[in-house]
Amino acid sequence: MKPIDIKEKLTKFSAQWHPHQIAIVDDMQVILAKISGEFVWHSHKNEDELFYVQKGVLEMRFRTLEPLSTSSRPKYKEWSEIVHEGEIIVVPKGVEHCPTTEEGEEVHLLLFEKLSTAHTGDVQHEKTQTEYPKI
Repeated sequence: MKPIDIKEKLTKFSAQWHPHQIAIVDDMQVILAKISGEFVWHSHKNEDELFYVQKGVLEMRFRTLEPLSTSSRPKYKEWSEIVHEGEIIVVPKGVEHCPTTEEGEEVHLLLFEKLSTAHTGDVQHEKTQTEYPKI
């Protein structure tokens, strides 16, 4: 039951796209991450995610599958939301998303998600992490 210094915790790692756990609240975890560039399109079937931008500007890209048309290829509706420093965005469960930053910009995030949330959902990618170091 001690205060957690977020700025100090952010000095403890430099790896991008590799979340670090700083607290657990019931069945939720509080995570810090440093990101740069584009992540992986993915969704979380059963969990919402909350992103708080600690430093920088996050572009959260979204896409949903459009109803089948006469074309045999699936069509996606895509859009994005810009999340500035000091703002949050909640990604609802089941919504495909891709966190992104401006090229060369490092963004610091604080995330709240269930302990059961897989880093990249059902997608396996070289950026997928299965263990979050506790700092």
